[in-house]
This record gives sequence, structure tokens and C-alpha cells, in this order.
Amino acid sequence: MFYGIAVISIITFIIFGIDKRKAVKHQRRIPESTLLSLTFLGGTVGALLGMLVFRHKISKRSFLLKFVLIVLLQALFIYFIFLNA
Repeated sequence: MFYGIAVISIITFIIFGIDKRKAVKHQRRIPESTLLSLTFLGGTVGALLGMLVFRHKISKRSFLLKFVLIVLLQALFIYFIFLNA
């Protein structure tokens, strides 16, 4: 499980970097739904690092709100799975 989360986080980090590069070059962007889906599927650490390292999506309130909601859902999932088992 750890390796799977690590792989999806690395992929998510790379995708955030690619999207930032596309934004700077005024090219067609990766949809926010893709970025958020990768985050939801376990790439939270990669997404957070991508946001900080590339300074990407940190000013967009709507994206940050969705990101925080995903993190809260994941925290609740972990709580119910591991602490109530």
C-alpha cells in the first residue's frame, strides 16, 4: 500500500510540474479535475509538494477549497478504517 501511494504521489507531483510549465508557456493546461482526481486517489503528498515547489495553484481559492475537502475526506477515511477496525 505504501509503495502505491508513493508512486501516485510522484506521478501527481510530476503532473503538477507539467501543468505549471504549460501555464507559464500559455499552452493548453491539464484540467483541474485531473489534478484533483490524482490527489483524491492518493497523491495528496505529491500534490502538496507540487503546489509548494512549483508555486502552483496556491493563489486559486476554489482549487484550494477542493484540495482541503479532499484532504479532510481522506483523513476521515483513515480514521474510520484504521481507528475503528
